[in-house]
Amino acid sequence: MGYSAAALIDEGKTGYISSIRNLTEGIANWVPGGIPVTALMNVERRHGEDKPVIRKALVELDGKPFAKLAAHREEWATSNSFLYPGPIQYFGPEELCDKTSNTLQLEQE
Repeated sequence: MGYSAAALIDEGKTGYISSIRNLTEGIANWVPGGIPVTALMNVERRHGEDKPVIRKALVELDGKPFAKLAAHREEWATSNSFLYPGPIQYFGPEELCDKTSNTLQLEQE
């Protein structure tokens, strides 16, 4: 199975979005794949007509990532308290390559 959008195109799978599942697990357990764009679409009435659209993804106000933001909002508004994890690391030390994003970590707690 391919690991990138280029592999999907090479297999003639246009109209797909590349995806990787199990990102909170070690890299050996990641599952690459493709999702048809049509699977992401809903039909909504817009300007009096039914249109296929990708549904909005709203912030989950009861989720752990937002709760962390709310708890630190005042501090973060006035200080340089930000995290920049840098680009995704595919090769190198485990502490760089196998680290998941802060949002994914918070969602899994």
